[in-house]
Amino acid sequence: MSDTQPVAVERRGPVTILTLDRPERLNALSHGLLRRLGEVLDDLLYDYEQRVVVLAGAGRAFCAGMDLKGQAEGARWVEDVGRVQTTYAIQEVVARVVAGLREIPQPVVAAVHGIAAGGGLSLACAADVRVAGPAARFSASFAKLGVSGGDMGSSWFLPRLVGAERAAEILLTGCDVDAAEAERIGLVSRVVAEGDELDAAVEVAQRMCDVAPFTTRMTKSLLNASRDGLSLRQQLELENRTQVMMTSTADFREACDAFLERRPAVFEDR
Repeated sequence: MSDTQPVAVERRGPVTILTLDRPERLNALSHGLLRRLGEVLDDLLYDYEQRVVVLAGAGRAFCAGMDLKGQAEGARWVEDVGRVQTTYAIQEVVARVVAGLREIPQPVVAAVHGIAAGGGLSLACAADVRVAGPAARFSASFAKLGVSGGDMGSSWFLPRLVGAERAAEILLTGCDVDAAEAERIGLVSRVVAEGDELDAAVEVAQRMCDVAPFTTRMTKSLLNASRDGLSLRQQLELENRTQVMMTSTADFREACDAFLERRPAVFEDR
């Protein structure tokens, strides 16, 4: 696929699969890829028919990080301003994608195989769930390139996923974390057989679709609020209001009836 359309979009019923599609560059993040991914996420923001998003990479890797040639492409896009302004404009495009993965109402499941380095690690961390193959490797390679060890939200996500001390080691050394270690420290939820990463991620996504659509959206919203650092009292208040709202829906009544009647529920997002 040409870099003008570097993100493949596939819909399997209520599950949208977004595949970074620059395999010849190990799906490195060019300006064109980031802008296209941002556009797709914008389209998903109010697309309630799509319930869950799976994020994957084509070819031999999930994502090798920022494409240095792609940086030059981005610079041409804003070449009429100064160097600092140009770099900041590119960073804003990057940040928009990371924020978008959290802000869309659909949970995001990352299917990671091969390398997830730098920006690739950050994209994986921005997902709600990560499934990895046995050859997956995670690396915060920013520090090895002479820039800040935290970029694209990695210094925000990693401490919340693996703890502050482990995150400090990863970000300050740029070390590789293999799949087994990633599972042990909680960076991924499971490691599956090689070649099964996408199928396993889709299976998780489909199980998420078994609950009521509004339940999915509100639960992701609560998890986001918790990660943003609300106090226990604030989180309880938010949960209380959410539950009152949820118990007023037709899907809640359908779930209760289905439970009592020992049958599968049929949800209509009502």
